[in-house]
Amino acid sequence: MLIIPDAEIIRLLDDHKLIEALREIFLSEYTMPVRHHHFYQTAEGDENTLILMPVWNSEFMGMKQVTVAPANASKNMPSIYAQYILSDAKTGQPLAMMNATELTARRTACTSALAASFLGRKDAENLLIVGGGKVAQHLVQAHMAVGNFKKVSIWMRNPSKLEEFVAGLKEQGIPAEPVTNLEESARQADLISCATLSKTPIIKGEWISQGTHLDMIGSHKPDTRETDDDAIRKSSIFVDSRAGALHETGELALPIADGIISENEVKADIVELVRGIHPGRTSEDEITLFKSAGLAVEDLAAALLVYQNYKLQK
Repeated sequence: MLIIPDAEIIRLLDDHKLIEALREIFLSEYTMPVRHHHFYQTAEGDENTLILMPVWNSEFMGMKQVTVAPANASKNMPSIYAQYILSDAKTGQPLAMMNATELTARRTACTSALAASFLGRKDAENLLIVGGGKVAQHLVQAHMAVGNFKKVSIWMRNPSKLEEFVAGLKEQGIPAEPVTNLEESARQADLISCATLSKTPIIKGEWISQGTHLDMIGSHKPDTRETDDDAIRKSSIFVDSRAGALHETGELALPIADGIISENEVKADIVELVRGIHPGRTSEDEITLFKSAGLAVEDLAAALLVYQNYKLQK
């Protein structure tokens, strides 16, 4: 079994190639059982999450184990740790093991970018990234792989981390700027990509202009959310999967429980967008919202991209 180093995972997960790998796997045949969520408390009273995500096709089987520990942020540690095992689907033989933290962050960002290619306006120029965690660190490059943004605004709670993050983007030639007034930046944005562990809404519907695309990545638990009811009410809603996004994330589960929207109001999932079953955005004024809960098949696409290219080098 290959043990693939983190440096190789980072090198092999090119945004453009990963977006295409995701597109291709959504067009293919695969089996993806419902993931297992387990919530547990630490000795300090913090609630962590254990997630198990299996998937397979005719050739490969993948399993990801994820732990989400929000309190790690106060310890200057990542909030998410994950491991991935790729196996031969016919024999069960393990083929590769890799740290899935980078895998998860990059496939999440690239799935959002793939969705935005169907849901964002083609003339979108102003990108707002909300958050400073592992996923947020990859959102700029992923969205710029499918869009032509002339202005990139970054908002996060930690001022020193914000300045450091923006400086790193500028070194890459990205027109990034730090922002402190979230409302003002949201009102000006064409695309808002939000990846935080916020428990309550930080993006308000009254801030959202016509034609905006909302990319909602955080709120992985059924009692947390990043947008308010007004934003949900005025948006055309799309998801990565109905099974996950409608029931596992407070972004949609809470408004559904309160009667703000119904499950039937979801326009399409990412597979239906990729396969052309739904066209995506239908007007320049439409406000679109993509809610992702994360899919095991996305991990498989990323893991195969890493494994197959790494094996060619051996």
